[in-house]
Amino acid sequence: MAPPDLSDRQQYVAYRRELRGVARWSRLAGFVLVLIAFALFVWPQSGGPSMLGPLPTGTWGWIALILGWIIWIAVIVRRTRYHKARLADEEAAR
Repeated sequence: MAPPDLSDRQQYVAYRRELRGVARWSRLAGFVLVLIAFALFVWPQSGGPSMLGPLPTGTWGWIALILGWIIWIAVIVRRTRYHKARLADEEAAR
């Protein structure tokens, strides 16, 4: 794969689009988990159950929040590694 020429506007835009596509579904899963955590924190205060199964609803919220952030951090690491690998290709081509 040829390295992108980031000084060219069209290649820069195409590369940004390519970079946004890296780990797209993982990023979406992390975002959904954070939204679920918010819902689990608010649900008991709006009349929902305070217990879901063996744990309180707030505990499930914290679990979802932590998992969502772990996924987001993993996505950031994955995208950074991808970007560095692409730039390393550019450096090798010079």
